[in-house]
Amino acid sequence: MTEHEQEEPSARRTAGDGAPRTAADGGRGAAEPVTQRTAETGAAHTEAREDHVQRDTAGHAADDAAPEDGAEVNTGTTNDKSAVAEAAIPELVIISGMSGAGRSTAAKCLEDLGWFVVDNLPPALIPTMVELGARSQGNVARIAVVVDVRGRRFFDNLRESLADLETRHVTRRIVFLESSDDALVRRFESVRRPHPLQGDGRIVDGIDAERELLRELRGDADLVIDTSSLNVHELRAKMDAQFAGEEEPELRATVMSFGFKYGLPVDADLVVDMRFLPNPHWVPELRQYTGLNEEVAAYVFNQPGAKEFLDRYAELLHLIQAGYRREGKRYVTIAVGCTGGKHRSVAMSEKLAARLVSEGVETVVVHRDMGRE
Repeated sequence: MTEHEQEEPSARRTAGDGAPRTAADGGRGAAEPVTQRTAETGAAHTEAREDHVQRDTAGHAADDAAPEDGAEVNTGTTNDKSAVAEAAIPELVIISGMSGAGRSTAAKCLEDLGWFVVDNLPPALIPTMVELGARSQGNVARIAVVVDVRGRRFFDNLRESLADLETRHVTRRIVFLESSDDALVRRFESVRRPHPLQGDGRIVDGIDAERELLRELRGDADLVIDTSSLNVHELRAKMDAQFAGEEEPELRATVMSFGFKYGLPVDADLVVDMRFLPNPHWVPELRQYTGLNEEVAAYVFNQPGAKEFLDRYAELLHLIQAGYRREGKRYVTIAVGCTGGKHRSVAMSEKLAARLVSEGVETVVVHRDMGRE
């Protein structure tokens, strides 16, 4: 990978307390205050709500006013509203199947792909959930519902809900997770838990009862996945193939600077040590500043080996992230450490995060120990 000479893209940053920092690096000034942005956002939302109330009140007034005799009534508005409402209806996936067949894994996969996932929602509430999604103004465009059918009444409610969705022209798909009796018995025995329908009988009795109860739903399913011989990664791959589209599932990275004297981050997947570089702490004119300062960053990257390390480690991460995607890993935390977590680790974290962003990796920067001294 060649050295980046131009200004590199910035990632979202958070400092010790976790507050987002979005101002560009450089100079000796602080990042844009969060409270200011929050206040501006709040004011914008307040104005939007007031505008909505005014328009809504005007609408009611118009409804109450009867048209004069002979006046022409334009009915095109109603059709336009219907078209908008129909366009706003979210896409729906219903995940069901045998207990122990991997419903939770399938749901987590869709959640990682950006779906709004609701686990164990009573079937009768599915139309209500879709309606709430339609009111979100596009913020909830895809909903996945995990349905755990454990009784005849629940199954009847599901049939009624599916019929209701069909009358509303809701695009829905049913994903059914299947598995052999032998595989399900092994899974229940491995976690030492009873089957939810076995009662006073054996595990196989519960499996038989559930299979009979779900027989009709399995026949209506748009996608049946047999997980008898699949591991977690293989099931994720099948779900990705069906729902990720042409785009490869995204990897999300957190680049965290830290000080070794405060301890290693417990959630780090990868750890690198910047203490092989000279410490700006011993330069009097740089001591009071952090790695976010331009002069401190320039000092760090003018040291022998600093730029070479950035280039080669970025290449290594490029190789690793491809493997993470193949294995279904969606999140990675990269911890970059120095003595106090103030100078070298902060400067390197910023540059490393910018490299990841330039490669299309959604990246958050956290400076865990900056400001602790």
